[in-house]
Amino acid sequence: MKALLPLIASSAIALSVAAADAKDLVRVAGNFAAEHASSLAMAKFEAELERLSGGEIDVNVFPAQQLGGAAENVQAVKIGAIELMWVGTAYLTRTVPELEVVGLPFQFQSREQAFAIVDGPVGAALDAKLANEGMTSMGYMELGFRHLTNNVRPIRTIDDIAGLKIRLQPNETHLATFRALGANPVAMDVKELYSALEQNVIDGQENPFAIINVAGYAEVQKNISNTGHFFDFISVAANRTWFDGLDAHKQAMVREAMATAVAYQRELAAEQDAAGLATLVGKGMVFTEVLPELAAALREKTAGVAADTKARLDPDLVKLLDAETAKLGM
Repeated sequence: MKALLPLIASSAIALSVAAADAKDLVRVAGNFAAEHASSLAMAKFEAELERLSGGEIDVNVFPAQQLGGAAENVQAVKIGAIELMWVGTAYLTRTVPELEVVGLPFQFQSREQAFAIVDGPVGAALDAKLANEGMTSMGYMELGFRHLTNNVRPIRTIDDIAGLKIRLQPNETHLATFRALGANPVAMDVKELYSALEQNVIDGQENPFAIINVAGYAEVQKNISNTGHFFDFISVAANRTWFDGLDAHKQAMVREAMATAVAYQRELAAEQDAAGLATLVGKGMVFTEVLPELAAALREKTAGVAADTKARLDPDLVKLLDAETAKLGM
């Protein structure tokens, strides 16, 4: 028995040290490639929070699906298996459908308009909805304008979209938009997308230029067009129980570090987006520009989708969105 005491004591010490470490450990999960602007921003968050806390808080960042796909990350944060995630907002819409209010087709003409909405009263209302589902919003980064690629034909008319089997995020508004355009949309986690394209299980996909580039989709897709049908956000969200359990000083440090990271990401994302198309064409993709006539036809064909989405969401939130977009002259 005496021989076991040192072992028991050392085990207890190890457990107490682990518990102490755990309360100051922040695990951050994402599905974006390590070189994507959002992953680089999370590396900045790690450095900034460790600096602000004097090393009292240890941050471990896991990009590129190291802790599972996007849907898995959402569930892990909800149940507290990890503390923080950065994920395309569309993956949260099945938990918080109201987030679809900022994912309507052809809703924004510029990233400045988009961020004015999520940084204002509409964003605050959405944050409250997230909180009700056990998540604390830490801000919105840029995923960007989404563009269509496929291996069947160039997109010159709406009829060219008809019949294409296109992978989309699991967002009802996004799926309805492509149904309205005559496509056959398929909801699929991003972790399955490359192989599905490579094996011709699907014809195409839609993503911002920067994502298409860093994910290597130019290797398995031929045609690309600047459809810009949605502007998409990346939600940064924490497990609410974990965040509320931090003392006020640590909460402030987490928020300050994340604000720095989000601002950095938005600037870098704009740079990556500007360079993205040229890079993809340089890799062999065939670019077909969306002419004004097609752009107008796409907007007209999907106008009913936006109306239907608004009709099934919280009327007060829709009213708030309409008031805020009116202020921006949208």
